[in-house]
Amino acid sequence: MAGEGSRLLPVTKGLRKEMLPLFYQGKGGVPVLAPVAHLVVNSLHAAGVDNITMVVGNDAANLLRYFTPDGALLDRHAHHQDRLVETLALYDLLSRVHFSWVIQSSPAGFGDALLRSSAAVGDHPFLLHAADAILMERQAGRALSAMKSFLSEKKAGAVLFVRKVRDPRRYGVVEGVAAGRWEGYRTLRVTGMEEKPTAPRSSWAATAMYAFTPEIFDILREIHGRDPTRELEVTSGIEGLIARGRPVFALVSRPAEERWLSVGSPEGYFRALHYSYRAATRKPGPPK
Repeated sequence: MAGEGSRLLPVTKGLRKEMLPLFYQGKGGVPVLAPVAHLVVNSLHAAGVDNITMVVGNDAANLLRYFTPDGALLDRHAHHQDRLVETLALYDLLSRVHFSWVIQSSPAGFGDALLRSSAAVGDHPFLLHAADAILMERQAGRALSAMKSFLSEKKAGAVLFVRKVRDPRRYGVVEGVAAGRWEGYRTLRVTGMEEKPTAPRSSWAATAMYAFTPEIFDILREIHGRDPTRELEVTSGIEGLIARGRPVFALVSRPAEERWLSVGSPEGYFRALHYSYRAATRKPGPPK
């Protein structure tokens, strides 16, 4: 997305927040630093995704360079093969994923970024994931895989991933009723959603992970057509699905098993970096 990361200035004057590093556990159990966007790509691929569309701003040179294999770099550091282990693992991942790149030339909302991807996505169900946040899981991609299968099996219009928060006013807030379980997750039938309400009607906050059918593009186009000057939010598209009577569901995060980490603010980044280091140096087991 073309957002400038103003809450993280001045560092985001020269570095997109998606490129801020977090830790993961590398080969041999050692902690390794990688951009949040790298961890997101790992999770998507682990969930069975091999076509990824990146919506980027005009200042995405570092992101493009990172996700392009660099043979010259490998040659320069060939005498330090031990330092190239994780880079080679990244390049192996890149060889198995096809990237499309779409430009969002100015900040116009997460929904606008999604809408710009429609030509690349085509007529297939798809996953949407912000690149400045990551769900740290014991098994990478598990939640995304469950969302994908739920969307298909239940013929849903959308599947969200939600967590309970203390102050929902800063999030897209979801209302819903219990709808059973799916692959170890509690589920909700979503009855309403509101972006950053002053008087939240629940404590369920949507994370920036979604599963959609292409119908969401039609709804976002309708909303944009009614008011082209309005910032376009994914929340508005979900509200449109519900208004059409399309079934919308949510999987509920399991705090004992996973943790949502966002780098959108200095405080959030500090917590994410600290938690990711502890997770990267922990012996195998569920996140705590």
